Amino acid sequence: MEGRPEIDVESLSWLPRIVAENPDMGIWVYLGIVALSIVVFNLGFARKLPVLKLVIVYIALFIGCIVMFFLALMGAPIVEVLLISTAVLGVYKLRMLQRKREEAEG
Repeated sequence: MEGRPEIDVESLSWLPRIVAENPDMGIWVYLGIVALSIVVFNLGFARKLPVLKLVIVYIALFIGCIVMFFLALMGAPIVEVLLISTAVLGVYKLRMLQRKREEAEG
């Protein structure tokens, strides 16, 4: 194809390489970023919200994840940071629940 620049796939990091080699994986990467963002939001920042506000938050999250997807394709460690954030917030939430149980018992 003329007019299309060649991409040196070997010089890319793991995520852009996967998407460059198989463009259909792009939607799965985006959905993974969205899923991890929802988990991080729910673990770290979510309070009980009314349904309409929750829908608005999730719509904003879906739109914001588009920016994170393109940053991930440029080599930013978005997926890695979301995975680490999920782990850290999960451990924090688990410790909080254990502490509340201990305080309730006595």
